[in-house]
Amino acid sequence: MDKGIVYQLCLDFIKQRIQTAETALAQAREASNDDTKSSAGDKYETSREMMQQDIDRNKRLLMDAQENMKTLEAIGQATASDTVSGGSLVYTNEGIFYISISAGQLHAGGKTVFAISAASPIGKLMLGKKKGDDFSFNGKKYLLNEVL
Repeated sequence: MDKGIVYQLCLDFIKQRIQTAETALAQAREASNDDTKSSAGDKYETSREMMQQDIDRNKRLLMDAQENMKTLEAIGQATASDTVSGGSLVYTNEGIFYISISAGQLHAGGKTVFAISAASPIGKLMLGKKKGDDFSFNGKKYLLNEVL
């Protein structure tokens, strides 16, 4: 499994999230601008508030995606280490994990890789571990077979 391929899959994932958030934000702003005041003042204010909440939610999604992009870019510049850290590809007896951003299951080369954040519960348990170390999570024992 090539770490570069997994990195690219994460990059594609986050670019898609940014694009989706930008599109949703633009649509929400357009809908808000197109809304004209009607004679039913309360309905207008309620509608306006709902549109503003939609805009705010999409702004948060966009900011989150942009933060994930920064995290990913920093990982792309990280040097290889035999200790689990951001950017590590970790082979365990329970699966392959890429310590990066929370992107879920990714498929590369016929294998499934779990892209997880270092801040996730399982990510925190892996940080600082080396090949041969183990840890328990949700009642399962994980053995680190390889750290790339």
